[in-house]
Amino acid sequence: MTQRLNVLIVEDDAGIRQSLFETLTALGFMIGEAGNGEQALLRLRMIDYDAVLLDINMPGMGGIETCRSIYHTYPHIPIIMLTVRDGEDDKVEALDAGADDYVTKPFQIRELTARLRSAIRRSKTSTAPSESTIVVGALRLDSDRHRVEKMGQEVRLTPKEFAMLRFLMEHAGRPIPHSRLLTSIWGPDYGNEREYLRVLINQLRKKIEDDPSRPSYILTESHVGYRFREA
Repeated sequence: MTQRLNVLIVEDDAGIRQSLFETLTALGFMIGEAGNGEQALLRLRMIDYDAVLLDINMPGMGGIETCRSIYHTYPHIPIIMLTVRDGEDDKVEALDAGADDYVTKPFQIRELTARLRSAIRRSKTSTAPSESTIVVGALRLDSDRHRVEKMGQEVRLTPKEFAMLRFLMEHAGRPIPHSRLLTSIWGPDYGNEREYLRVLINQLRKKIEDDPSRPSYILTESHVGYRFREA
C-alpha cells in the first residue's frame, strides 16, 4: 500500500485553505492546516510533514519570514510558496529564503500537485548518500572522472561549463535564481553579471541540447533564472 503524503497548508484565507484541504485530501494527501506562520511552526514541532504549502502574503509573521524559519529548523522539508505576485524579486526572495519551488495564483491543481510530488521526491532523494554520477535523460555526468556523456558519446566541456552543468543537474527540477548560479560558479563577488550567465548557458545548450533554440534540458525560468529538467 502506497504511503499517503502528509502536507501542511499555511494560508490565512480560510476559504482557500478549505478548498485546498478538500481537493488535496480527495487526491490522496493527508492535510494539516495552519492559519499563520506561528501556527505552522507549532504544528511542525508536533507532526512530521512531507512538505509545506506556504502562502507568501500573511499577517503577522509573513510568508518569507516563516519560510526562512522553517528552512533553518527543518531543512529537509520542501516548501512550496503560493503567491499572487509574479515579479522576479518576489520569486527570488522566496527561493533565497529556502523555498523549494513556487506556484503563482491562480493555479491549476494539476500543476500544484505535480510540484508537490516532485519536491517531496527530490527531498527524499537528497537524503540518500550522494552519488558521483548523475544521469538525467540521455546525459550522464561523472564528477570523479570529470566527464560528461550524451547517449554514450563524450561531450567536451570547459571547466566553467562542467561546473555549471553539475550544479544544475544536482538541483534538477528546482528553479535556480540568476544570482545563486553566478555566486556558485564565479564566487561571492558576483551576482549581477547576467551576461556571463547567458553566454555560459548558451554555450552549454549548444553542446548538450538536440536543438539549442528549443532546449529540453536547461529550461529558462521566466524572470528568475534556470531550471534543469527533472531526472
